[in-house]
Amino acid sequence: MEKSARFFFPVVVKPSLLRDYWTLTKPKVVLLMLITSIVGMLLSSNAPIPFETFFWSLTGLAGAMGGAAAFNQILDEQIDRIMKRTQNRPIAANRVTPEKALIFATSLCIASLAILYFLVNPLTAVLTFLGVITYAFTYTVFLKRATPQNIVIGGIAGAIPPLLGWTAVTNSIHPHAWLLVLIIFVWTPPHFWALSIHRCNDYKEADIPMLPVTHGIHFTKNNIIFYTLLLILVCFLPFLTHMSGLVYLIGSTVLNSMFLYYAIKLKIDDSDRYAMKTFVFSIVHLFLLFAFLLLDHYFKINSF
Repeated sequence: MEKSARFFFPVVVKPSLLRDYWTLTKPKVVLLMLITSIVGMLLSSNAPIPFETFFWSLTGLAGAMGGAAAFNQILDEQIDRIMKRTQNRPIAANRVTPEKALIFATSLCIASLAILYFLVNPLTAVLTFLGVITYAFTYTVFLKRATPQNIVIGGIAGAIPPLLGWTAVTNSIHPHAWLLVLIIFVWTPPHFWALSIHRCNDYKEADIPMLPVTHGIHFTKNNIIFYTLLLILVCFLPFLTHMSGLVYLIGSTVLNSMFLYYAIKLKIDDSDRYAMKTFVFSIVHLFLLFAFLLLDHYFKINSF
């Protein structure tokens, strides 16, 4: 009995294999992307979304996004071993082999794309496949290592979830869906550059040409200001195109003003202490911005 207890005890305290595979999918990142997908779904129609469409769309999109995240970690194995932020990832920490992770990621993507193709619609499946390729390979393999504009060009992959949600419901591509994509596309650089300022030494050691590494922190802060101002202009478009009304306009104006405040504080402070504050607020900003889009959408419906 004592021998059995000693034999099984190490198994109990080891990190859960299930948790490691769950971590491979970057669940926090996928959750934010799914939220924007749901907003795309809800904004696409005034009618209630059929449960089957909602369920299978989210299932397929979540699986494809998680699979793309796993591919990203397979391809970034060497980089993840160097950077402090990523050293404990399952592959980098040798808890999951790249071969097993590859089987997992491939199976997850194939199953998810099949769900989208057969149970949602082919258009959503094709667009999702393009998103997976762009993020997992074009960005991770080429852009990330080739240019300091990597996050700007590659940001399209992280910006398309609301478009995918929209097409999942309507089986069509609408200009308003592209507005949602544009907002996230312009939001991504100041969001990620704030993090890259905080982790500048990590990227330098890993030889990744992030903007703070190649052009310096001062230049990066100026670009954060520029893109934040551009984001403010882009966020006016849903109101100007009559996609949204005053509820969204007021909410987005307050949020954008706060984003600009953080960007300016980051700019004028000699240290990087506002970098993570700006990064964290950017996530809150996007979440609440899309919440105001939904609130405005249903408020207008209920007003007539």
